Amino acid sequence: MPSTATTIGNFAFDNCLMNAAGVYCMTRQELDEIEASAAGSFVTKTGTLEERQGNPEPRYSDTALGSINSMGLPNLGFQYYLDYVIELQDQPQSKNHFLSLVGLSPEETHIILKAVQASEYQGLVELNLSCPNVPGKPQIAYDFETTESILSEVFSYFTKPLGVKLPPYFDIVHFDQAAAVFNKYPLVFVNCINSIGNGLVIEDETVVIKPKNGFGGIGGDYVKPTALANVHAFYQRLNPSIQIIGTGGVKSGRDAFEHILCGASMVQIGTALHQEGPSIFERITNELKAIMIEKGYQSLEDFRGKLHYIN
Repeated sequence: MPSTATTIGNFAFDNCLMNAAGVYCMTRQELDEIEASAAGSFVTKTGTLEERQGNPEPRYSDTALGSINSMGLPNLGFQYYLDYVIELQDQPQSKNHFLSLVGLSPEETHIILKAVQASEYQGLVELNLSCPNVPGKPQIAYDFETTESILSEVFSYFTKPLGVKLPPYFDIVHFDQAAAVFNKYPLVFVNCINSIGNGLVIEDETVVIKPKNGFGGIGGDYVKPTALANVHAFYQRLNPSIQIIGTGGVKSGRDAFEHILCGASMVQIGTALHQEGPSIFERITNELKAIMIEKGYQSLEDFRGKLHYIN
């Protein structure tokens, strides 16, 4: 049988599939379910300095082609998740994990990362630069000057393996500019993409979520072409040492295959995981392996990044 094993930096995973931050990761109980599933890893809920209730309900809705949400970063505080992944890393059969973090200001970001730096945690850290659903707060990664300022300071003290979660970019020049910033720093990975911000879904004559008069991040089928484009654009532009996690529109083995074909080393599942539950990892793994068997691939490296163009 072909293998879906992969690596990110110096960390090995027996399967390339995992959850996306925000889905099935709020509590230890949910994370335990992902840990016990066929997923190769999990990423925690994006932890802020203090616990947050998030935006008012309803703030998530399934739609015909995916989902819309304006969650507002509900989480139990970064320390809750940090304590949990430290506990797990001491267990013999534990998988490698990703700790997702964000500050609501650059100052908070540095407080959180300095606490992680001083902790016993040895796993991967994902700094979320792409939170589209906090009212009054812009997405950091669309401001390249701020992004560079934050990363420059972070890497003056942070020595543990760090990657960044990115919003979608839509202009070629923005791929060039973003990659130029990221290539200056010892990032281990980038994660493309978070939801497409500020979509609007209407049923009858009414919006389907309450925050921001119905505006929210779009996920699912809607976003896969954009996600694939971001994965491949950064695969073409980033230093080879910076790997890519592909996220967006994955609900089948074919979707995961396409993300890897575009250059992803791991693939995260969000909307479809919310809708189907952790059993989705076994199904999509089997579908991905079936495609690999059909095409004669034994490992992800046989086709990762080898997207064909039309001459």
